[in-house]
Amino acid sequence: MKKLNALILIIAALFLTSCFEDNDDITVTGRDINDFVWKGLNTFYLYKDNTPDLADNRFSSNNEYANYLNGFISPSDLFESLIYQPETIDRFSRLFSNYITLEQLLDGVSTSNGMEYLEFEMPSSNINRFGIVTHVLPNTSAANQGIKRGDIFYAVDGVQLTSTNRAQLTSPINYTISLGNYNDNETPDDISDDFIEETTNEVSLSKSENSENPIFLNTILNVESKKIGYLMYNGFTAPYDNELNNVFGTFKSSNIDELVLDLRYNSGGSVTTAILLSSLITGQFTGDVYSTEQWNSDFQAAFEDQDPESLINRFIDSYDGSSINSLELPKVYILTSYFSASASELVINSLKPYIDVVQIGTTTRGKYQASTIVYDSPDYSRQGANPGHTYAMLPLIYKSLNANGETDYFNGLEPDIILGESINNMGILGNQDEPLLATAIANITNSGRLISQKTNSYQFTYYSKESIPAELGMYSDKHIPADLLKNRIFE
Repeated sequence: MKKLNALILIIAALFLTSCFEDNDDITVTGRDINDFVWKGLNTFYLYKDNTPDLADNRFSSNNEYANYLNGFISPSDLFESLIYQPETIDRFSRLFSNYITLEQLLDGVSTSNGMEYLEFEMPSSNINRFGIVTHVLPNTSAANQGIKRGDIFYAVDGVQLTSTNRAQLTSPINYTISLGNYNDNETPDDISDDFIEETTNEVSLSKSENSENPIFLNTILNVESKKIGYLMYNGFTAPYDNELNNVFGTFKSSNIDELVLDLRYNSGGSVTTAILLSSLITGQFTGDVYSTEQWNSDFQAAFEDQDPESLINRFIDSYDGSSINSLELPKVYILTSYFSASASELVINSLKPYIDVVQIGTTTRGKYQASTIVYDSPDYSRQGANPGHTYAMLPLIYKSLNANGETDYFNGLEPDIILGESINNMGILGNQDEPLLATAIANITNSGRLISQKTNSYQFTYYSKESIPAELGMYSDKHIPADLLKNRIFE
């Protein structure tokens, strides 16, 4: 006896499409887009089983379904209504009105002046804000104007930064920031009397389209008798995979003894690139289970029945037909912060069953779910996408488990050595004295020079990369096998 069709929802989707097909071949109505949103989530959404309005038997008739769709003013209203516990469980699913922009963002292309910063509450004020620069992207306006890590600004175009005006002040293509100095009033252990000292220094910045290379910094440090490779990697961006492999080629030819992987500002990206990076660090586990995937019950049953191997990601030894420059390390040092998320956490969690992972910094964000772009096309792929609109979704589609079955690290991955960045001692990235890197070096050399410093005590309110809606992602480019879909639809 045949098993029940685990993807019967796709049949229902095809049926409903024929019932509600618009007679106008050009105009696409809001209801049409709502139709796409509901069907796409009904098909792929990880938390479909927890969302009653996405149940296959939710509607008893086509009229009831049509009335339901018409009850939402916009596609975004419908989308948000279907997200499962958005304040806690699903904090990351997104709907985009322009998938071309989304695709560019996932490839690292955005409009930016190159200044990345953290925003905090001003000392003794819960309204005023100040920003501190974490890093500056090369070949951008901020780099050309001499903005550097640790710079503090408190106003934009002469207006004090506050809890309500940041988006308005920083959205223009051009704006001017007012630089300030942090003054601890000679009481370093008491922040109650600290303040941002205003200066007359102003810097004008201009945004332009920028293709960010995630390989922000790589170098080899010779410390005592150790060769230490250092890589600051800020995004799992597939177009730069060859360059990533080349960096490891340099590490390998230099016979480095240890590797420090800096992911403190890496909020995620491609799952495929995460597997590549982990395989470059190791190399002795080719073919072993890197991670497994857990989808909604419909897809999980379909995969387990017809293609269970598709649920397994394995360590690799080649990329684009060529061998990769694996280091076969038994240990790696990884620097993290709250802004280390998704694919960064996937690397940490998936390496732990195999090698010694020494995590230094602060607890990560806590995102163990992956997404994929869902287009309005018959099979939800880019090919055949509805030419009448450019809406696309980036819903959570599965959660990742490491080889030991560990997942659901909602509260983040805790470091082995806790050390936060300090406003008064940001240091120079890649420099041996930069606090987080210095701590890793001290652990490697057993020098006992562990850094002790106070983590930022101010209320964090914003990270500049949050303005990019595709941030904090772990993106799967794995396509559902066509034969699996075909068999499920027509069996």
